[in-house]
Amino acid sequence: MKFNTKTIHGGQEPDKAYGAVMPPIYQTSTFAQSTPGGHKGYEYGRTHNPTRNALENGLASLENGNYGLAFGSGLAAIDAVLKLLKSGDEVISTNDLYGGTYRLFTKIFEGYGIKFHFIGMENAANIESYINENTKLIWVETPTNPMMNIIDIEATAAIAKKHKVLVAVDNTFATPYLQRPLDLGADIVMHSATKYIGGHSDLVMGALVVKDKTIADKLYFIQNASGAICGPMDSFLALRGIKTLHVRMQRHCENGKAIAEYLAKHPKVEKVYWPGFSSHPNHDIAKKQMNDFGGMISFVAKGNDYNQAIKIVENLKIFTLAESLGGVESLAGHPASMTHASIPKATREKVGVVDALIRLSVGIEDVDDLIADLAQALEK
Repeated sequence: MKFNTKTIHGGQEPDKAYGAVMPPIYQTSTFAQSTPGGHKGYEYGRTHNPTRNALENGLASLENGNYGLAFGSGLAAIDAVLKLLKSGDEVISTNDLYGGTYRLFTKIFEGYGIKFHFIGMENAANIESYINENTKLIWVETPTNPMMNIIDIEATAAIAKKHKVLVAVDNTFATPYLQRPLDLGADIVMHSATKYIGGHSDLVMGALVVKDKTIADKLYFIQNASGAICGPMDSFLALRGIKTLHVRMQRHCENGKAIAEYLAKHPKVEKVYWPGFSSHPNHDIAKKQMNDFGGMISFVAKGNDYNQAIKIVENLKIFTLAESLGGVESLAGHPASMTHASIPKATREKVGVVDALIRLSVGIEDVDDLIADLAQALEK
C-alpha cells in the first residue's frame, strides 16, 4: 500500500467480535479468563488493550516499522527510550531540541549517571568526534524545534551503525507523511502523537516505532513495567486522526509555504526559518529526505525586541496563542517563555532561540485569512 492508503488501512482489520470498521473503544481495565492464563490475548489493560494495539499496528505501518508502542505522552515515550540505557552510558543529542526533552535529559537522567553531549548536528560528520566506548544513543530531531534545523538522518545512521550506536529520531514535526526515518537507517522513531498524528488538539500521547524485535521486546517490557500507557479513548481518537493525516498534511504544507513566503517579504520581519527556502541551512538534505517542508515556521520581527514579539502574538486573532502544535487550527507560540522556558537563556540563545522568536504552527484554515491575521498583528 502507498502512504495515503496506509493511513486508512495500514495495520488495520475489522474488529473480530462484530466486524466493526473502526476499532471499538475497549474501556476496560481487565479481561475475563476461563482458567488461570486462559485468555484471548488480553489479561490486563496496562499490558494490552485491543484499541491501543490497533493504534500501535497503525503507527508501525505508517513508519514502515514492525512494532509500534503508544504512551501517555511524547515525553513518556522518550523516557522509555532512555530506560534502555544504564549509568555511565552517554548520549549525543542535537543542541536545538524541544525544551521538555532537554529537561528530561538534564534534570532526570543526568541524575542517574547518564552523560549528554548537546552538539550542532548540521554537519553529520561532527557527530563522530563525540562518539566513544560509552556512547549508546544518538538523539536526533529534524526539523528541530523551533529553529527548523535539518539533520541528515541517513548520514547520522551510517555513522551510528559503524560504531554500533542506536539512533532515535523525533519525527514529530515532519510526521511519516514527510519523512520515514526507519527507511533512512534509524533504529527508533518517536512521535509526540499529541501533535500531527492526533491532529485535532484533543489528546496527549506519545509513540515509538521500531523494526528490530530485540529493541521492540525491551521497549515493550519498559512500557508494561513503567506503565506510562495511553488510555483506550485517546487511542481511538489517535486512530481517527491518523485516517486524515495525509489530507491534513497536504494543506499544512501548502499553507506553510504561502505564509513563509509572505513573512520573508514583509518589511517588519527580519528572519524566517522554514526548510523550504533554498537559503535555509541543509535545504538540499531536506529536499532529499522529506517529501515536502511542513507547516512549522519560526520568525523574528525587525528589531529583535521581546516586547514587540509579545505584542504580535497577543494581537493575533485567528492564530491562537497556545502551547503545542500540529492541530487543524493555527497556533502561535513564544518559545523563550513557553515551550523552551526550561532551557537556560544563554543555552537557548546560542542556537537562535532569542527572546523575540515567534513560532507558528500553520493550520488548515483558508490561507488568505491567516495571512490577513499576520498582517494586522505585524502592523499594530
